[in-house]
Amino acid sequence: MIDRVCLITGVGPGTGTALVRRFCEGYKVAMIARNEDRLIELESDLTDAKGYPCDVSDFEQLSMTIDRIREELGAPSIVVHNAVGGAFGNFLEIDPSVLEHNFQVNTMALLHIGRAVAPDMISKGEGSIIITGNTSAYRGMPGFAGFAPTKAAQRVLAESMARDLGPKGVHVGYVAIDAVIDLEWTRERMPDKPDDFFCKPEDIAGECYRLAHQPKSAWSFSSIIRPFGENWSVS
Repeated sequence: MIDRVCLITGVGPGTGTALVRRFCEGYKVAMIARNEDRLIELESDLTDAKGYPCDVSDFEQLSMTIDRIREELGAPSIVVHNAVGGAFGNFLEIDPSVLEHNFQVNTMALLHIGRAVAPDMISKGEGSIIITGNTSAYRGMPGFAGFAPTKAAQRVLAESMARDLGPKGVHVGYVAIDAVIDLEWTRERMPDKPDDFFCKPEDIAGECYRLAHQPKSAWSFSSIIRPFGENWSVS
């Protein structure tokens, strides 16, 4: 019987779905996403995945959802916060409310999730909280003013959590994706790019799985991944 539980937020058609499929190898997976139809489809395809429709920026709903997961599946031993709020535009172009909303999804949701799941992990002396990020967490480019500040805050919050939880046996890791992810819409936007230009969702999921299972004697906090041909945006 599988009795370990993994909670994954942001179960979209790309990285989120790949994460669910990867962590179903050994875990009951609680899937959080706004799109209930996608969750139902994955439930029908994967025996060990259960969907929980939820908007992670609605913190009362998020808290109730995590309580439900704990009651129905058990306390998560691994959490992957993959939900993301993004926007394009410079600081003069964006609607300030967009930046505020993205902060709720990227940073505040991580805070609320961490506060909800960490006590159980601490009591067991083990667990992993993995966050998927990107190079916006390390730099502020002109066209990413509605997004980059929230990812930078997310990374710093994750580091603060890691420093606090590490001595208590709980691993926190940040996976920054320095790449264009292989999705239907990115392919449409970049039809001239070869296959190996894109970062495969299943490979991102594999890195998250690896980070979540590192031995305690050799934990990583930051993992920056990119396709072999990608120019380094951050180091």
